[in-house]
Amino acid sequence: MEGSAKVGSIFIYPIKSCRGISVSQAPLTPTGFRWDRQWILVNHKGRAFTQRNESKLALVQVELPNEAFSEGWEPTKSSYMAIRAPGMDVLKISLSRPRDVTDGVSVWEWSGSALDEGAEAANWFTNYIGKTSRLVRFDAASQTRPVDPAYARGHKVMFSDQYPFMLLSQESLDALNKLLKEPVPINRFRPNILVEGCEPFSEDLWTEVRISKFTFQGVKLCSRCKIPTINQDTGIAGSEPNETLMKFRSDEVLLPNRKKQGKVYFGQNLVCKDNLTEGKGNIVNVGDPVFVLRKISSAAEAAA
Repeated sequence: MEGSAKVGSIFIYPIKSCRGISVSQAPLTPTGFRWDRQWILVNHKGRAFTQRNESKLALVQVELPNEAFSEGWEPTKSSYMAIRAPGMDVLKISLSRPRDVTDGVSVWEWSGSALDEGAEAANWFTNYIGKTSRLVRFDAASQTRPVDPAYARGHKVMFSDQYPFMLLSQESLDALNKLLKEPVPINRFRPNILVEGCEPFSEDLWTEVRISKFTFQGVKLCSRCKIPTINQDTGIAGSEPNETLMKFRSDEVLLPNRKKQGKVYFGQNLVCKDNLTEGKGNIVNVGDPVFVLRKISSAAEAAA
């Protein structure tokens, strides 16, 4: 059992594709960290907006009350999420459950209903993006969104792309940045858990890790879309780091015995194997130790 790695940072992204929040601790839930990707923006047809098609979302800052990341905290009538963007007034969204429901919301392969945050939020985002938009919240009381059962049967997410958690190591980022003319910050990759104190790309090999007292399964390598090429301070896309990643992190390089799909991989998707509905103390903290319980011998064996 290797140990010396630890949790360096924890990131929560309350609104899918908007800016993340760096927190010192976060409660675990069966769908990921609490508040993570609980909201999305949708267009007039109910399809999700992401930075892939609306890079201005990179500039939308989201704040939650500090106590929202404490164990057992529940919102009061005066608990808000504050949303800011260039040229816009602050938008405040109550954290208590919205009254209205919108049907026909879709994210990738999933469609269902969601809770609608109302006209003020819709107008704010419509003005900011320049296209008809609505802010909706996942309705955990009536909806479930299962992950791909071929990789992790029985697990579910809210509006995350694929899996409840995405882990990256600082050492992998450092190794990539040594190859880039202009280093990129971690926010290009939107991990939930940034680990430090391991070898670069060692997370590729982790099939089971313990973080604090919780056991996580490494489900599959995280394939990357164009979002890492979008500068999160300006919303402007370039060609890096994906161009460099393609040279040494493509399926052709990492998975030579499999069909080429032109994908690049950076990070590992995780699910938590513990039953998180019971008991107290379901909190991960920055500084928690990370123990590798099981691993494969090379990335070529990894699920992807």
